[in-house]
Formats: sequence, C-alpha cells, structure tokens
Amino acid sequence: MQERATPPPPRLGATPLPGRRCTFQVWAPLASSVEVKLPGSGRIEPLRASDDGHFSGTLSQIDVGVEYVYRLDGKRELPDPASREQAQGVHGPSRVCDLRYDWQDGAWRGLPLRNYVLYELHVGTFSRAGTFDGVIPELERLRALGVTAIELMPVAQFPGARNWGYDGVYPFAVQQSYGGVRGLQRLVDACHRAGLAVVLDVVYNHLGPEGNYLREFGPYFTERYSTPWGAALNFDGADNHGVRRFFIENALQWIEDFHIDALRLDAVHAIIDRSARPFLEELADTVRERGEELGRRRYLIGESDLNDPRVVQPAELGGMGLDAVWSDDFHHAAHSLLTGETSGYYADFGRLEQLARAFRTGMSQPGEYSKHRRCRHGRLGAELRPEQAVICIQNHDQIGNRLLGERYAELLSFEQQKLAASVLCLSSYLPLLFMGEEYGEKAPFQYFISHGDEALVEAVRKGRREEFAAFGWTGATPDPASVETFERCILDHELRNSGQHQQLHRWYTALLQLRATLPSCRPQAVMAFEARGVLLVQRSAAAWMAYCFSPEPSQITLPVPEGHWQVLLSSADSEWGGPGTTIPPQLESVGELHLRLQPHSFLCCGRPGNE
Repeated sequence: MQERATPPPPRLGATPLPGRRCTFQVWAPLASSVEVKLPGSGRIEPLRASDDGHFSGTLSQIDVGVEYVYRLDGKRELPDPASREQAQGVHGPSRVCDLRYDWQDGAWRGLPLRNYVLYELHVGTFSRAGTFDGVIPELERLRALGVTAIELMPVAQFPGARNWGYDGVYPFAVQQSYGGVRGLQRLVDACHRAGLAVVLDVVYNHLGPEGNYLREFGPYFTERYSTPWGAALNFDGADNHGVRRFFIENALQWIEDFHIDALRLDAVHAIIDRSARPFLEELADTVRERGEELGRRRYLIGESDLNDPRVVQPAELGGMGLDAVWSDDFHHAAHSLLTGETSGYYADFGRLEQLARAFRTGMSQPGEYSKHRRCRHGRLGAELRPEQAVICIQNHDQIGNRLLGERYAELLSFEQQKLAASVLCLSSYLPLLFMGEEYGEKAPFQYFISHGDEALVEAVRKGRREEFAAFGWTGATPDPASVETFERCILDHELRNSGQHQQLHRWYTALLQLRATLPSCRPQAVMAFEARGVLLVQRSAAAWMAYCFSPEPSQITLPVPEGHWQVLLSSADSEWGGPGTTIPPQLESVGELHLRLQPHSFLCCGRPGNE
C-alpha cells in the first residue's frame, strides 16, 4: 500500500481557495481564542487552536477582496500579521488577496551571481509616478547600460506613502502606494522578460514602530537583545519556532509568488541568535532547497558590518551560508580618498593602501584596530571571492545618511565622478549602482517618512540631528516628515540626455561593456603608490588599470609586464569630456612604464587582440 504524502500545512495569513473558500492561519500563542471578523458584514467565525500556538480554519462564502481582522480573546480586533494587502493603511483591516498571476517569464532561470551588476532603486522616487509601473519604461535603458539586476529597496507595507521602507510593519504585504501585489508582479515579470534579475531588500532584524501589532499575538520580540532601531526579534528564545516560521515563510513568498531572484537581508549583524542552528543558516538552507525545486537560481545577500567571512561561509564550516555580503569597506575607502572626509565612520580611512586592500580581499579592515569603533574590527586574513562581495560608491545609506543627502554629482568634480565609476565598475566584485548615479543625478536622496504619530515624528527628527552631529555636520536638518523633502528626491531622468550627464552615462556604459570582457577572478596584483596618489591593479594577464587620485598630474613609473599594450579606456580623453591625455594609444613595456597621469584620472590598457 502506497504511503499517502502528508499535505503541506496551510500558509500563514488568508489563502483563498476555489469555491469562495478561504483558509486563515495566524500564530497567536498569547491568545486563548482567535476569531475572524468581517467588518463589512459583522460576521464572526472562530479558528481552531493547535498545540504550538497557531489558530486556523477554512471558511466558506469568502470572496477575494473582502476585509477582515482577527479578534483576540473576544476583545482586541487587529489586522493580520501576515496580511497580503492593507488597503486602508497599517491600522486598517486586512484584505483577502489572491497572489496567483499569469506569469510570462517561463523561460527565465536566473543568472549566475558572478554576472550580477546591480542597480538599487527606491520605487517612490525613481519616477514621477512613484510606482512599480513607473520603473518599467526604464528597464531597456538599464539593460543597455550593462545592468543585469534591479535591486528594490523594501516594499513591505509601511505607514503612510513616503518612507525608505525600513519602517515596514507587514512583511507579507506590498506597499499600496507603489501599486500593491499586482504592480510588483508586473515589474518582476517585465524585468525577467528584459533579461534582468530582481533583488528585493527585506528587513528581518526589526519592524517599524507604527502599526506594529505583533506583540499582541505572540513573543515575536525579546528583551535580551536590542537593535539601534528598536526591539530585537526572538530567533533563539522560548517559542522562537513561530517567529522563525513567520520570516522563512515570508522569504518563500517572495520567491514563489513574486519570482524574486535574490533577497538582500538588511543588517544581519543585528540578528542576534545563539542557537545551535541559527535562523540565518535555516533560512539559507530553505531558500537554496526551494530554488533547486523550482529550477531557478536563488540567492541571499546580507548587509553586515562585521567584516567576518563567516557570513558567506557554508554552515559545515561554521558560517551563516549566505551567498554574498555588502562590503562597506570598499565604499568607505574610495569615498575618503575622493572627498577627503575622515569624520564619523570614515575615521579609519583616507589612505590609498586601504582601497588596495579592498580590491584584493573585499575588505580593508581584516582584524586591525578601528579608531571609529575603538577596538579591533574584522577577522585577520579574511578574503572574499569576487562573487561574494557587493560593492558600491554610492547607495541609499551613504547618500541618505548625510545631512543634505548630497550625491557625488554635488560633492565631486566631473573627473572625480568618472574616476569613482571606474573604481566601482572594474573591480572584480559585484558592482551596485544607486539610481541616477550613472548620469550624475542632481536630486539629493534624503530621509523621509509619513508617520501619523507626531511624537514618533519628533523622535525621528531628534535622532537624525544626533546622528549628523557625530560627523561634525552643522546646519538645518531637512525635515523627514515634510512632503517637500520627499519631492526634492525624485529623479530627473532627462538630465542624461545632455552635457556632462550624457557623457557620464556613456562612460558608465563603456566601463560595464569592458567589465563584461574581463575574467571574474581576484586581481593578480594590486599596488598602492601612496606618495603619487596612484593605485595600480593588474586585473589579469591581459589587462591592467591605473587609478590616479592625485589632484595634480602624477609622473610615475609603474611595474607593468613586458610587451605591447594598447589603451582601452582613458577618462582623460576628450571623447569622455576629459582634459586630454599625453599617453599614446599604443605602449611598449620593458617591465615598467613611465607615465604622466592627469589629475583624478583612470587608464585601462590591454593586450592587442584582447580588448
């Protein structure tokens, strides 16, 4: 007799079934009873309790789109923690939502992680529409630019219509003002049909303060730890099984119902878990297994400030098992050299050798003393493979956490912008562009919210002022609650069609085209000539690059392998809006080359026939 397979447990939240039926399930171990209430009709139906704190039931005569709340112990009426749709905002009732969609991306199998060129964007400010549909018209341009993956800042439902997304309180729901469930599905479908992967930023280390009702349902949070943004989630204490299931099921929703290719996990260093099998390890295993079952590549990319390679090491070696990690060191090293800033967390940077280390290993602080942290930081001898580190020269944090939210288009000269782009695009690691940097967008990216709680708004204002003081920045802080703050951050894509904006856009395109021809391996040699302000990178046997950070012309002798070389790209050339170069298009090295590099310039040379 064939053994009958055990049916999968019902999903958390409301799951519509054929015949106007709907399954409801919620984890609420703090409640003695849970009922489903339909405010529109006044109908109330009880759910059955299980031994592990879940309440569930299948109700009839339930239509997609009907609104509901959970009533706990016959008194407190609250939205569903696993709600898929909050049409009336974070304090309103939840809505039954059908996640099924007529996908047109059946041939899509994903991309190898080593081929990712990421483009981070905030849906609300990327276009005037401020919606998922507003992103779609730009996809072909981004693909032609050389981008291979779109990374969306968090889209889980947050208070109001203006937010970075890290104040989300309904991890399963898609922000209504962006276009909701169908809008996100249309965008992902369009990306895949354009040959672009989609990365979604998710927040599993905390929830926002407004509209967060999880404490009413169960021990989602712990008092044993804390985070800079509020209470820590309970991943290793009593009753953690319900917390883990909640977030693992959330990750699977994005993969299964929205066809997301990779998840960027916000601040994994703030996920404190001392259990034998940590949550991140369980999450990585589950996502990897589900991707294999679906026949599509799926990845987890962590944001971590630990400088610890264990984030990306497999579990059998004592690691978390994530696929890649954001490298803040690369950004900080490049930023300090380009801007001269050495306050706040830039206190540990400012020397060319630190950028050289980042080029070699993905990190520049592997276990040495940090002035900013006042302790040793990182792990001695740590190295990341090229596909294990995501690097940037600008991102939402590094721009938005400045007093005025200035981009490099405001902070750097045109030559410096081209130099910064070259540092990013031609390292061996996975480059991430922040929306608009490819053409020198002038609009700032400032912090904005639209909380309804005025006391909370004032607390946010105070926190921002204190954060800026650590960098020594003074002056009026843009009001995060102001509509004007949000609106000044909306991109002006038309800039790319004229002047230096157009030249910069062409420069990024040329860099990414060249990147595609280079092997994805660690550089063979990286040398910092501190006194001359020049970084030499021997990318492979067939290509080398010189980065000049000096504000004056630099006369330098570089150790370059013998033989014929030809210039592949030079930022000083007039073609790219540069001042002109004295370097001939063909070079002959006898083991060294004598060059005169223009200020803030980049030069790439290759063997003839390998361009």
